[in-house]
Amino acid sequence: MTNEKPRFETLVVHSGVQPENWFGSTLPPIFQTASHRAATAEQLSDLFAGKEKGFIYQRLRNPTNEALENRIAQLEGGLGAIVTSSGMAAIHNSLTAIAQSGDEVISGNSLFMSTYLLLANVFKRFGIKANFVESTAIGEFENSVTPRTKAIFVESVGNPKMDVPDIKKLAAIAHESDIPLIVDNTMPTPYLLNPFNLGSDIVVHSTTKYLSGHGDALGGAIVDSGSFTWPNEKYPDFEMFKERAGKKAYLDKAWREIHINVGATQSPFHSYLTMIGIDTLAVRMQRHIENTKKIVEFMANHKKVKWVNHPSLESSPSYETAKKQFPKGCCALFTFGLANQKECFDFIRNLKLAYHLANLGDCKTLVIHPYSSQYVSFDPVTRAKLSITPDMVRVSVGIEAAEDIIADFDQALDQV
Repeated sequence: MTNEKPRFETLVVHSGVQPENWFGSTLPPIFQTASHRAATAEQLSDLFAGKEKGFIYQRLRNPTNEALENRIAQLEGGLGAIVTSSGMAAIHNSLTAIAQSGDEVISGNSLFMSTYLLLANVFKRFGIKANFVESTAIGEFENSVTPRTKAIFVESVGNPKMDVPDIKKLAAIAHESDIPLIVDNTMPTPYLLNPFNLGSDIVVHSTTKYLSGHGDALGGAIVDSGSFTWPNEKYPDFEMFKERAGKKAYLDKAWREIHINVGATQSPFHSYLTMIGIDTLAVRMQRHIENTKKIVEFMANHKKVKWVNHPSLESSPSYETAKKQFPKGCCALFTFGLANQKECFDFIRNLKLAYHLANLGDCKTLVIHPYSSQYVSFDPVTRAKLSITPDMVRVSVGIEAAEDIIADFDQALDQV
């Protein structure tokens, strides 16, 4: 290695790896233990007091989880990270570390089902108000800021709306109002987008998706840039954490106040599996993007397909923003429409290669009909606001041969 910062393709393989501390192993040992023995009562006291760094109990910290935290933080260019038991836990913990009863958050309205329900329903019970605005309407974010607003939250690519907010402009609005911008970067991953470079302050992930890449490990992550200053007049409850942890005040607060007390702890085994998945992230994302380009083009020209939605298409309202923010490609998710729900069901039933299940970011191609599955309990008005229609199929493009995916979609459409 030279003094130059390694390129991303090298970082995904080597970041967070410590063979010298792992008896020569190039993979982190799985510390599958609920707690760690302390040599003396004095040592355990110092560990609890934070005077000595070490491990006490898995819900607090775990060496395997810490290895994953270090790797994800390096990939995103952050100061540090906290891994959680799921992507939803990461979103919950990231926001509740900032907002409390009486506060508000502004969120783009292009959200994954559970994220929307968390902000709209669960946070409401906590006394936290979520103000939803059009994700790409910058002026709506600016007009929604109030003295009670504590954060802005968006997905870097809306799932399944497939819209792309201008992160640089949102960051400027957030910082002008002394509030942080939180970006869910699950779909692009740090290979395609680094939100910190565009001014974002905090990044969250569902590591279950592309970072793991194999549909085998549930998890989430919160990454902090360390750049937001948490001004006292707006965030007085941060004062003690700034004194204790300096630039890591947010991570310290999120960990001490929320993470260890809510107990949304990552499984060490899942952290281990995710570390293995990240090794191939760069090559997988390259293949995901190449395949998506070919398949989107095929679907856009198929006579039975009514419409296709992906930010790489000039027909997408997010085309210009996506081209600017994602020079290596946007994402491997897209939606398309058939005549009605029955045709969508027939298409899914006829598939032979692609899997029909509720996930994305797998190395295998996955399809789902969101209207009748993930959003089946939503009322018609909310479905419409989230652009969930009965004629829509969502596709997560895998890394199989693009020609085989196309052949499978073609034969399934022919039978519709």
